[in-house]
Amino acid sequence: MTELRTPALESLGQRTGIRVDFYDPLGTRYGFPTFPYHYAPDNLATRRQLRAAGLRPGGQPVVAQILWRHRQQRRVAYLYRRDLAAPKRVATPAQRAVIAKMLLARRTCHHCGITRPYYIPRSTGACLICEPGGGTR
Repeated sequence: MTELRTPALESLGQRTGIRVDFYDPLGTRYGFPTFPYHYAPDNLATRRQLRAAGLRPGGQPVVAQILWRHRQQRRVAYLYRRDLAAPKRVATPAQRAVIAKMLLARRTCHHCGITRPYYIPRSTGACLICEPGGGTR
């Protein structure tokens, strides 16, 4: 558990006597190791940080959390261990071909059959030219 301690926050409390909100590396106050915004240990990462590094949690449990206040609400981001993260899965060429066909179908008008440069509204199923009123909803 000592790797979850942040030396800067530990010394701040000892030097000034100020208790940092949302700093609980042992999980005694919040029931889970908790860190303030921007002060999580380097060996832990959020889902977005893992995704940016080409990784995914890979079924591992949440190890810690980051808490902060935003507009009078308490926000949370869960942290995962970087060393246990698995590489992101990559779509096969066949899956990519199917996705391309599905996206093409979303741009093809059911009335005139023309492929448009935008997605056809699902509410009408018609392009903005075929739709009564020309899409002035």
